[in-house]
Amino acid sequence: MTNSESSERLVYVGTYTRREPHVGGKGEGIYQYRFDGTTGAMSLMGKVQGIVNPSFLAIHPTRRYLYCVNEIAGTDGKGSGAVSAFAIDRASGALALLNQQPAQGTSPCHLAIEPLGRCLLVANYGSGSVCVLPILEDGALGPIADFVQHEGSSVNPQRQQSPHPHSVNIAPSGRLVYVPDLGLDKVMIYELDAIQCKLKPYHEQPWARTKSGAGPRHLAFHPSGRLIFVANELDSTVTVFAVDEHKGTLREVQTISALPEDFHDKSWCADIHVHPSGRVVYVSNRGHDSIAVFRIDESHGTITPIEYVSTLGKFPRNFALDPAGRFLVAANQNSDDMFVFHIDAKSGKLTPIGERIEVGTPVCVKFLGD
Repeated sequence: MTNSESSERLVYVGTYTRREPHVGGKGEGIYQYRFDGTTGAMSLMGKVQGIVNPSFLAIHPTRRYLYCVNEIAGTDGKGSGAVSAFAIDRASGALALLNQQPAQGTSPCHLAIEPLGRCLLVANYGSGSVCVLPILEDGALGPIADFVQHEGSSVNPQRQQSPHPHSVNIAPSGRLVYVPDLGLDKVMIYELDAIQCKLKPYHEQPWARTKSGAGPRHLAFHPSGRLIFVANELDSTVTVFAVDEHKGTLREVQTISALPEDFHDKSWCADIHVHPSGRVVYVSNRGHDSIAVFRIDESHGTITPIEYVSTLGKFPRNFALDPAGRFLVAANQNSDDMFVFHIDAKSGKLTPIGERIEVGTPVCVKFLGD
């Protein structure tokens, strides 16, 4: 279903399944959809229930396994969230639980897999830590192999009293890991030993700073490897960093608002993705409830706004581009729905297509395969 001879792909959607302080979870688990790569139509195939708050998802490079964080405060009796591993049925795409491991931290919110599929990294937002778990031969997760606790704070008295790593982002080479920490106003940089599943701070200054109070959240790599784009949640901006191709360190090139000039209400950036062409970057705005579309000038390393498109719902926490770069699927957390948008091949502009797709508290959209 996901090979090049078929226009159909599988899509998995993570949700909140119970009420938490920041969200009223209405989801039923991990949802599985069939996606038509020609029309953009999505149809529900099934769901995995009984998994608590499988908010963010990651798919193994072999496409045989799926992993989710369980974004909760305690599963092991020690105030830890968890990570769950599933086998993907090759014929149907159905998920079967393999095992679950504690994340050794509170509110795990994001995870990523090393390109060769040997280890999985988790960001624990609540307790401010990052952990690394080995992926076993059968796809199950081994116990935590490494753990890094962030320290410090920044200027926002409500949101930045302590560290809050919000995502883990492994460079395509698999060697470096970039961790935007909302609480520190820094993008932490680590070197990953994927054989031992160990992290160590990278270079003499293993971080890049954003503006004070920016609250870096999610990150996207440019296909060239020379640019990184960071969505800053608290001040609704995007920071463009140039990557030193030899050192892997970051240099700020530009910080620009993700909101239109005439919008003055509250809004918070969430997700960010670069189009496979490398010409456009998309950012979601929760509050303005839109996708901001920016043109990328690779020669200067800057971005320019093209348009701001309503997601047709409330609080678009996450979105995904289909691997062919023809469609964008936006997940509206607070209106319990998703919408599909067609991407113009030349401009990158978005046009909504199809009907509302109802799903309780959607958090993460992942396409199977590329």
